[in-house]
Amino acid sequence: MRKLGWVGVLVAVMGLTTFVGQPVSGQAQQEIKYSTPPPLVITAFGGKPVDYKAPRTPWGDPDLQGVWSSDDMENVGIAAGGGGGRGRGGAPAAATEPAGPPPLYMTEEQFAARKKQVEQAATNRDRTAESSFRFDYGRRAFPQTRLLVDPPDGRMPNVRPDVVNRGMPRGTYTQGNAELHSWKDFSLYERCITRGIGGSVLRVIYGNGNRIVQAPGIVAFSYEMLSDTRIFHVDNRPHVNQKIGMYLGDSRARWEGEELVVETTNLTDQTAFGVNGNGTRHSKAMKITERFRRVADDIVQYQATWDDPLTYTAPFTVSFPLTPLDGGYLLPYDCHEGNAAIEMTLKAERDEDKRLAEDLAKGIKRERRGVSECGAGVGSQPVAGCTPGAPAAGRGGRGGRGGRGGAADTGEGTEEK
Repeated sequence: MRKLGWVGVLVAVMGLTTFVGQPVSGQAQQEIKYSTPPPLVITAFGGKPVDYKAPRTPWGDPDLQGVWSSDDMENVGIAAGGGGGRGRGGAPAAATEPAGPPPLYMTEEQFAARKKQVEQAATNRDRTAESSFRFDYGRRAFPQTRLLVDPPDGRMPNVRPDVVNRGMPRGTYTQGNAELHSWKDFSLYERCITRGIGGSVLRVIYGNGNRIVQAPGIVAFSYEMLSDTRIFHVDNRPHVNQKIGMYLGDSRARWEGEELVVETTNLTDQTAFGVNGNGTRHSKAMKITERFRRVADDIVQYQATWDDPLTYTAPFTVSFPLTPLDGGYLLPYDCHEGNAAIEMTLKAERDEDKRLAEDLAKGIKRERRGVSECGAGVGSQPVAGCTPGAPAAGRGGRGGRGGRGGAADTGEGTEEK
């Protein structure tokens, strides 16, 4: 465990303006027009008015400090009408959906049942947990049915039809028996670099801590998994040059009453919105507007609007509460760039090349073995129904291969491995 003893970990931050001209992935320079982000939607109390005023720091800003978690969003899918996949603990889609936009909040009866379910599950898991590290779980229920609050119908906007080959590389999660030739065939997450802004705050099976530390004119926001720290400057300093692109962008913040509003631009085109950073990679024109507001002693409402006219047909916004992390500390995530996993996987792939050639010389023509064939599943559990020489059951369709138009790929089917 470690505490943030230094706020000066100046990680990728800042940039663009409301109207920006820049070349994007071979596209001609053009003017990018963004939409006005919606106001904060406080989902923690089912849309009811909130008049809570946060305590103040010694210099007078609302105090957001603490170690917060998205664990309580277990079983809450990103969009309406769909589950979140095993990696996020998503709820299954309803058998039949009501006419019109699905409601954002549960009925009183549904919420009462949900609270009982969460409390009982937490009690059972406290008694039967194999360890205190993996498979984190929620302890309190909230009435929202999905994370997406805009568009109002709760549906992810489509990826533009001209967006091609923007799926995040999947590496050892690659579907079927596709070959891996270099580190570029692995996601930034598998390479231990970053899960991006969206993938770092969306709930997965562990590592969902978010630490906020404040000082005059600055806020530091740290993620538990892959240990990224973002710096939000709140002192009206100018943006960095728009030609500079960073995985976590360039952030500038301001206070609007009780809310901290953070605008992030200068992103690369190498990260995506989805769980663990998977899904369709956005363009360099992406602009993310986040809102943080402490709405109770033990709740920070978090909201993020994603606006990329070169990737999506419309902007979209997710909003959900962050609550205190069990234990109160971010655990170290000992994953580093250039680790042995990439090297060993590629060596195994080249060994398979050799074996294929040897078999062919003997007159044996066979399918290439998949890199994840009969591997360990989530939490190192054996993959059910898998036998050597046959593709592992359930290994296909993990998301991250989208990007040719249609519904946006959020990478929701992604498991933590």
